[in-house]
Amino acid sequence: MADARLARIRRFLETLFPERHLYIRSRGEMRGVVLTTARQIMLSSAVGLIFLWVGVCSAAMLVSLVSANAADQKTQQTRAYFERLIADRQARLDSAVAQLTDTNSSIDQIAQATEKRHAALALLLTGLRGEPGLAQAMTPASLTSFAGRGPVDVIRAVQVDQNRLITQAETFAKSRADRLRLAFRLAGLDPAAFRPVDTENLGGPLIEAKDPRALAAVLDVDPEFAERIQHAATDFSDMRGLADAATRLPLAKPTAEGRRTSPFGARIDPINGQASFHPGEDFGGVMMTPIYATGPGVVDFAGARQGYGQMIEIDHGRGFKTRYGHLARINVAVGEKVALGQRIAAMGSTGRSTGPHLHYEVSMDGRLQNPERFVEAGEYVQQTN
Repeated sequence: MADARLARIRRFLETLFPERHLYIRSRGEMRGVVLTTARQIMLSSAVGLIFLWVGVCSAAMLVSLVSANAADQKTQQTRAYFERLIADRQARLDSAVAQLTDTNSSIDQIAQATEKRHAALALLLTGLRGEPGLAQAMTPASLTSFAGRGPVDVIRAVQVDQNRLITQAETFAKSRADRLRLAFRLAGLDPAAFRPVDTENLGGPLIEAKDPRALAAVLDVDPEFAERIQHAATDFSDMRGLADAATRLPLAKPTAEGRRTSPFGARIDPINGQASFHPGEDFGGVMMTPIYATGPGVVDFAGARQGYGQMIEIDHGRGFKTRYGHLARINVAVGEKVALGQRIAAMGSTGRSTGPHLHYEVSMDGRLQNPERFVEAGEYVQQTN
């Protein structure tokens, strides 16, 4: 089988490269050369190898040329990038140097701008020095690390600290305003109804301006800083409005020593044992335990009233009233102004009572409220201070 195949290959090659006779005449003599099939195959292979080698060398040279060209382009691009970068840095440096050397007043101008920003900050904080926690929140940064450095470095550090103080002011005011809003909601009140219109902060209407450029012109500061001042002032206005409203509402606890003994709402009457509605909250204690006003106001009633025994009613304004019943002693008179936390009476057991305790009521526009919600709201307000 293999011999037959080799015979076919041999015949194919002999057909492709038949035996040839070459005759060469040189110096009158004739010579003959026989080119057998084997010799022709060897010559053809040698010629093919030569052409293959030439092709490989040519391709390698072409690839080398292309690679060198690409590398040159990359090098040129890198060089151009760094040249532009260096030129940009040099231009910025030249500009900075020019700003500091063109005139002798450059540093003075920067300092004056910083002083004006500081004056705007001081205006923002005017009247807020007594706010609890404000001093800690607005403590300026120490600049001792800049001792011995140039005036420009110190001025820049002051400007950075001014921006930090603005951020802290916004955070302080917004955080406390949010906690006060939550306290109002705990008492079942709408915080928006207790936010007064601010007519004093930063000149009143200025703070309401939609365009901070107007405020920037008045304060003589850059618009960006003026806008931040405006936002912080608005947050402080909300905080102060809610805080002032909270101090006028009956949010305090009427006695420091008494314990809650009977809640607001439905209960079993302790005297007749029947289901009834309890219009207030009871605080049990010993006879003559001090009773305090839960908010500032004017005494509307002081005396005996059926069911309440000896009772005090205080009008706190804005429709809010509080009642204090079953008292043993009354220390205020009708028409008298009372302050938050002022002692107004002593605990007793007068009227419809089974023992020494305080009956405490809160009403708004004539509608009874749950006193416990107001006391809890007051405790939460204290946490914001």
